[in-house]
Amino acid sequence: MGETDTTRRTGRRRRGEAAATPKRQVNYRQLRNPFPLMRIFSDDEIAAMHDSALTMLETLGVKVLLPQAREVFARAGARVDESAEMVFIGRDIVEAALATAPRSIMARAAVRDRDLLLELGSLTFQSGAGAPHATDLERGRRPGSGRDFREFVQIVQHYDVLHMVPPVVEPQDIATNLRHYFTMETQLTLSDKLPFIFSRGTPQVEESFEMLRDFRGLTESEFLTDPHCYTIINTNSPRVLDIPMAQGLIDFAKHRQLSIVTPFTLMGAMAPITVAGAITLSHAEALAAIALTQLVNPGAPVMYGTFTSNVDMKSGAPAFGTPEHFKASLAAGQMARLIGLPWRCAGGSAANVNDAQAANESQFGLWGCLLAGATTIIHAAGWLEGGLSVSYEKIITDLEVLQMVAEMCAATSAGVAEIALDAHTEVKPSGHFFGCSHTMERYQTEFYQPLVADWSNFGTWSENGSRTASERATGIWKKILQDDARPETDPARVAALHRYIEARTAAGGAPPES
Repeated sequence: MGETDTTRRTGRRRRGEAAATPKRQVNYRQLRNPFPLMRIFSDDEIAAMHDSALTMLETLGVKVLLPQAREVFARAGARVDESAEMVFIGRDIVEAALATAPRSIMARAAVRDRDLLLELGSLTFQSGAGAPHATDLERGRRPGSGRDFREFVQIVQHYDVLHMVPPVVEPQDIATNLRHYFTMETQLTLSDKLPFIFSRGTPQVEESFEMLRDFRGLTESEFLTDPHCYTIINTNSPRVLDIPMAQGLIDFAKHRQLSIVTPFTLMGAMAPITVAGAITLSHAEALAAIALTQLVNPGAPVMYGTFTSNVDMKSGAPAFGTPEHFKASLAAGQMARLIGLPWRCAGGSAANVNDAQAANESQFGLWGCLLAGATTIIHAAGWLEGGLSVSYEKIITDLEVLQMVAEMCAATSAGVAEIALDAHTEVKPSGHFFGCSHTMERYQTEFYQPLVADWSNFGTWSENGSRTASERATGIWKKILQDDARPETDPARVAALHRYIEARTAAGGAPPES
């Protein structure tokens, strides 16, 4: 999908003009960040924070709950206290891991023009993810279901500016031992973008890899050559790496699939109340997780990440889109550039409905990520309640901003044709450019056309029902689901996937590990 779902406001058609409206040519699939990078700390301060993080890992340690992960660290020379489950990681181990972690990652989708080059300078977006609830204006707020999961995948697939399929909501009506079959089947049959796999134990991960590999028609060697899927790894701040997350890092590293490491640190709660203290903690946790992937399989694809904001000190509730959130993103970008790895940042909103607060917080958080140079921006569309819900309408209204950002990524020419001396010659003083040849040749394709914004005057808007942006967004997502456009798939592979799922379901599935 390019930029708009309708051909409204395309200008007046001249008599005799062909009925088919020319389409504006845009490419939202491969973006580069065009914005100048912003710093919050000096180079010396960033170096001191990095050194403090290394000292933290070496002297204070990280609690690693998975025995297998502790063994990996021990074999590399880390000091391990088994009774306390603490691992003390020397800076030499971290430095060696950073030397082997790839600076550039080519993630493979189902079709080549959806492949993603993940490196410093590239730009990819995801919608909100991991929410327990879904909400829309017609059905209200509810626990996430399989239907919601499928519908969100269809909406994500529809828009090119969303580059990966995230786990938008938890399909809670699907049993946990079978949920990975449902989520993989949904992603593989409804989308050709890079899919997500939950790290919930080796059995589920390996079955998910098998389904993906066979559905894509890949050999084992081809599957191991490049990443064909990704997972999100959250540390438990402060300084804990739990069993499923540690196992996920190991499983994905072994198979050379992509791990996006994301400590979730909230200033004043799970992290120090200062930006510098919170980012230092987040950095230390990310380095520990990255080190584990490289100790398991040097060169395994891994992305640095952070999700750092503050809490409302009156209630303890998470806050997003705040000045502190913005500053933390800038600091994380400086850290990522220091170590040279592609990295993930996040937007989001603590608002309860898709209102002005939600828009303000999401956009302020987004700009923090953009000016920090994030490679992947998660929760860029749809997130509400600090991640407790994803809104159908907010995904659409946020997409308006993401598409306008994508427009800024494209080059703007200033050649002879664009300078348009011929138009200046044609239009006399006190004239206008509406009808000149230069305008008539370009008026249908020159400007970005809005997805959900209404540019009509008050009278026309009133005549059309006085609908708000959220109400217009409802019509947009409903039409996407009604049209039910799907990528081409091989019927034989779809049938084989269904047989596999049926057989594994009959055998009892694979319970998640905890």
